[in-house]
Amino acid sequence: MNLFRGPIKLPANQPPQFYRGGDAIAALRGASGADTRFGPEDWVGSTTTMFGQAENGLTRLPDGRWLRDAVRADPKGWLGDDHVSAFADSTALLVKLLDAGQRLPVHFHPDDAFARRHFDSHFGKTEAWIVVGTYGDDPRVYPGFRESHSAETINEWAREQDAPTMLSALNSIPVSPGDTVYIPAGLPHAIGEGVFVVELQQPTDFSLTLEWRDFLAAPEKAHLGLGFETAIEALDRTGWDEDRLNTIVKRTANLTGSTVDLLVDDAAAFFRAEQVRPSPALSLDPSFAVLVVLGGSGTLRTEHGGDHALVKGDTFVVPHAAGESTVEGELTLIRCRPPAPKGDR
Repeated sequence: MNLFRGPIKLPANQPPQFYRGGDAIAALRGASGADTRFGPEDWVGSTTTMFGQAENGLTRLPDGRWLRDAVRADPKGWLGDDHVSAFADSTALLVKLLDAGQRLPVHFHPDDAFARRHFDSHFGKTEAWIVVGTYGDDPRVYPGFRESHSAETINEWAREQDAPTMLSALNSIPVSPGDTVYIPAGLPHAIGEGVFVVELQQPTDFSLTLEWRDFLAAPEKAHLGLGFETAIEALDRTGWDEDRLNTIVKRTANLTGSTVDLLVDDAAAFFRAEQVRPSPALSLDPSFAVLVVLGGSGTLRTEHGGDHALVKGDTFVVPHAAGESTVEGELTLIRCRPPAPKGDR
């Protein structure tokens, strides 16, 4: 069996999107000129396709295989025995670099139960944002309704495409690098212009878009063929006050240490993310992981996969079979992982 034991450096993987952005991704990766044309999302270590598509979104490995197919061929090597017992051959994770060059539309995602009923999927789409850069005059995000609303009211907004009312109904929160926001399935949200995030999510592409005009070609693409009345059954229509928002927003910029847990506790059931600043060295346990190097340089040494240079803008996928690893150097990276199997939490 052709098992990858070592970490694999990944090139950019930017499928076409409906909104503007991408300069912040190019700057992180050190790209320029024609390399910047690919768009606002980079799907890193992806075994997920865009909704309704056969291949767009998938990560291709250096040997020409899709990462999805490599994992299916050797799930225990890639993911570890405990993970396979819990999630079979799914990585249970999708990581993106997302650069909002314009405000994204008001939308939401289904939970696992809704996704099983309507999309025959084990996973819905809970997600989280780690803000790694901002630009412009007023970078902000919009999580959750400020007040509760009836399904009839929201259906009317969708029919009329009343974008100003939809946006004003959401909370509006300014953000800066180091802020993180956990977005449970069902929560309406938007990301504002000038916000650059590392996004962790469940491995699907189910987006239900209330505000589709000027973004999508037709309402069918917004409700994914379900109709808005059915789609809105997955929507959290309740109000989110400051106390509730504090359960999903975490400010980490001033937290110190060689590792910092970046997300609120509730996110751990879906994915894990930690900031790593080794200075000079830090040991990491065996795990499937996606690494995003935000700055500096150093070395990743693995028990079974050799040594790998790390520099700003690098992205790596690490199989469980690489074993225990050590990060050395003056650098900052984000280590993204699936949820721990229940016995390990």
